[in-house]
Amino acid sequence: MAETTSRTLDLLSLLQSHRHWSARELAERLKVSGRTLRRDVERLRELGYGIDATRGAVGGYRLEAGTGLPPLLLSDDEGVAIAIGLRSQATAGLRGAEHTTVSALAKIEQVLPATLRRRVEALQSHATTSPEQGPPVAAELLGLLALCCRDSERVRFEYTDAAGRASARSAEPHRLVPLARRWYLLAWDRDRDAWRTFRVDRIANLFLTRVRFDPRPLDDRESEQLVRDSVRFRSTSLSTTLRISAPLDIVSRELGWWARDAVASGENVTILPVEAESIDALVSGLTWIPSHLPYTVDGPPELLHRLRQQAEQFSAAALDAEA
Repeated sequence: MAETTSRTLDLLSLLQSHRHWSARELAERLKVSGRTLRRDVERLRELGYGIDATRGAVGGYRLEAGTGLPPLLLSDDEGVAIAIGLRSQATAGLRGAEHTTVSALAKIEQVLPATLRRRVEALQSHATTSPEQGPPVAAELLGLLALCCRDSERVRFEYTDAAGRASARSAEPHRLVPLARRWYLLAWDRDRDAWRTFRVDRIANLFLTRVRFDPRPLDDRESEQLVRDSVRFRSTSLSTTLRISAPLDIVSRELGWWARDAVASGENVTILPVEAESIDALVSGLTWIPSHLPYTVDGPPELLHRLRQQAEQFSAAALDAEA
């Protein structure tokens, strides 16, 4: 009987840790037959847990959404991690979640054993948090993105970059990374076929596609480094926009990888955002664009001034060569 009860609790813990499990995966995890698995599922249903079952090649089990949360099975480390996170958010909370954060913290700490409460207090007293707050992020959005990272589910959303340009993105979310008082989503951009870092507070109209993908191999250290490199580059870079008088397919063919962020603006106009670490580097990069792709530059005054200086220098050099 004790073994059956323990196995049933293990089954509940697995169902709580993932949105959907195939029957084969659950049976292998629990080391039981399909018949025993079905009996354990029925036992949980008798205890009041709603468990949805699907048939077919992709059939399996998942916990149904209900009107309240079922009892959560947490390890000691998980309980401590949740309490620490809630304490931190109580002083620098998510948007619209200040009251619920404090309420959840009180409930968690009320049921923690004394030894774990002491561990939480020790960790909290020896951990520092920044007194400043970053841009507010909706708790619901952060939670949905976390689930999509965990379950490898493709998403679509609208994104506004630092220059205020809005675009529609289709992405495979990999990891949420907190950095410099901001939340960042590291994801594989399906349109640009590359890793991209998105500030979560600039994401809007998130749409869950319910389409799964195979995660790309990338560990936690590599994920954080990608985000740090991206943020460091953006914080020290200059950007401008080119309006190229040519169709998008021609620009893409001529510039290749460098045109990965280009978008069409009508039949014969392509908009291309360009970034570099300095004005001189940006001007130097523009010289690589072929002369049969005429363009205009929409950038800061100092960049336009530097371009005029460069044009005069090239003109003078050409006159000297003719003389």
